[in-house]
Amino acid sequence: MQSKQWMGLMVLGLATATPAFAAGQADAKGFVEDSALNVLLRNAYINRDYSDGRQDSSEWGQAAIANFSSGFTQGTVGFGVDAFAAYGLRLDSTRRRSGNGGIDFFIKDSNGNPEHDVAKGGASLKVRLSNTVLAYGDLRPTLPVLYHDDSRLLPESYTGTMLTSNEIEGLQFVAGTFHAQSRKSDEGRDSGGLKGIDVIGASYAFSDALSAALYASDVDHVVRESSFKRQYLNLNYVMPIASNSLNFDFNGYRSKYDEDFYDSGKNRIWSLATTYTTGPHAFTLAYQRSSGDVGYDYGWYQNAGGVGDGGGSIWLANSYWSDFNNKDEKSWQLAYTVDFAAYGMPGLTYRVAYVRGTDIDGANTTDGKEHEFFNQISYKVQSGPAKDLSLRLRASALRISSDVFADQKNNGSGKEVRVFIDYPFSVF
Repeated sequence: MQSKQWMGLMVLGLATATPAFAAGQADAKGFVEDSALNVLLRNAYINRDYSDGRQDSSEWGQAAIANFSSGFTQGTVGFGVDAFAAYGLRLDSTRRRSGNGGIDFFIKDSNGNPEHDVAKGGASLKVRLSNTVLAYGDLRPTLPVLYHDDSRLLPESYTGTMLTSNEIEGLQFVAGTFHAQSRKSDEGRDSGGLKGIDVIGASYAFSDALSAALYASDVDHVVRESSFKRQYLNLNYVMPIASNSLNFDFNGYRSKYDEDFYDSGKNRIWSLATTYTTGPHAFTLAYQRSSGDVGYDYGWYQNAGGVGDGGGSIWLANSYWSDFNNKDEKSWQLAYTVDFAAYGMPGLTYRVAYVRGTDIDGANTTDGKEHEFFNQISYKVQSGPAKDLSLRLRASALRISSDVFADQKNNGSGKEVRVFIDYPFSVF
């Protein structure tokens, strides 16, 4: 991989250049003065009731996640520390229904029983020059080609180095290299068995209405001397229409797997979502298309046969319970969202969506189908002692034709319910 070499050159260049906007470190308040400690209490429940013969699964847990972020020391170069600690307690004790891969709250032990609890933590050192920050240690990247999964009880984390630069107004540049992945259900720093992943990319806001992003990743295979490369492109445009707006959001990935990778070939997948917003109402129409030798693959852990780039590295319109990312799949979405603040209930929102996928090229068919009906209602407390406490109730009904079910890694026909209660608060 060449990315590590030019990443070092990029860091050197940024360190020696005269920045266009140098207010970041110049405004440093101090290591202690600008420190913050935040805590998130999360109660999470996921239930999957399959209708195709698979074992039903459900998990329920309570988590406490503490995040500490120091300020930067004053001077030309500032130094700081970030750290996190997380603990999850299993509340659902059903052996047959817990410890399944698709939910992954608690990993199973050697006897096949889900762990009673999981505790993990990490820390990183950060250095800032001007508006450029270099961090090393345990990190939680949020990039379209490397996105740590925070959709379960506890979040994933990665060990490595990441550079984030905001020297030019509107432009953010990111580069990083990682060599370990801590899975969300286990305590080890490299419990996911990551061999290595390099990432680079940038996002730029041309105006308040138009923005673009371009990212790339290079992942080493943990078993064989092979890798796959992935590129991501986003274009987002907001068109004002009187007091309303029309948003166009394009997302696309191109992936290339080496011949020795577990699933060799190429894939291209893209989506275009158009959302019309008027007052508290938003109407979305989206189309998504997958093409190439294989389907779009992401997530899960390399020591379990997965890719290792995080469970959220699929920034596409038609991603709910199913991601509609099979080989040659075409999918349409209709969605509606309403914000009840306009009706005297601030903090309450509701979303409903229907997605239909066709033309799936599976092991036994070239005309496989699937469809999903999605509902989500959420509420966030606006004031008082429980301010920012949020409740999210989500339900999906998914149907996948039997001739493509064998190709599904995590999903099958059935119903899924998720209940998340999050209570974030600041200690200081």
